[in-house]
Amino acid sequence: MHQGPAAAALGTVFAGLGFSLSLIVAIGAQNAFVLRQGLRREHVLPIVIVCAGSDAVLITAGIAGIGVLVLAAPWAIAIVRWVGVAVLVLYGALAAKRAFRPGELDPASGSGPAGLWAVLGACFAFTWLNPHVYLDTVVLMGTVGNGYGANRWWFALGAALASAIWFTALGFGARLLGPLFRSPVAWRVLDVLIAITMFVIAVTIALEALHDGVA
Repeated sequence: MHQGPAAAALGTVFAGLGFSLSLIVAIGAQNAFVLRQGLRREHVLPIVIVCAGSDAVLITAGIAGIGVLVLAAPWAIAIVRWVGVAVLVLYGALAAKRAFRPGELDPASGSGPAGLWAVLGACFAFTWLNPHVYLDTVVLMGTVGNGYGANRWWFALGAALASAIWFTALGFGARLLGPLFRSPVAWRVLDVLIAITMFVIAVTIALEALHDGVA
């Protein structure tokens, strides 16, 4: 049965939404950061805006064909990789430090980056210094989205909408876990998991960089 233009566009929006969610709904440095700030109820709205807005920019760039340029400049990805590794190791070390100092685990305390600009700086770092975000949003989404031809921008709309929904739910929904995280033990566990996540991702990115450098 032939679909009308409106039905085809709507179907493409949902395709972009589903594909985007499949990529971003995973344990990662950015999601771990948003979760912790959401639990602390600290600058949540600016963080959600930065994360969702950044994804929208990168998805748009991918659909516009910038993914081809990214693949043509491996040196740029290499720089981003190593800077990203440094940022991940630093934040992982800070999370580990919080975990092993119980006095700093109270969400109402001054532990962690409390200032708006410090928080936004960390948020931008986790978003723009993660090489995987370029491969996922710019290259992968750009490739898949352009497969929809004239409806590719509807795909981009769905993908950007998925990002906005996810980060809003993660940031503002985290407060529902507030009762659980009234215990310092829960914060210790969370920070240990965050530290492990950061270190594992950092090692993965470093190995990928070394492998590509040798290959």
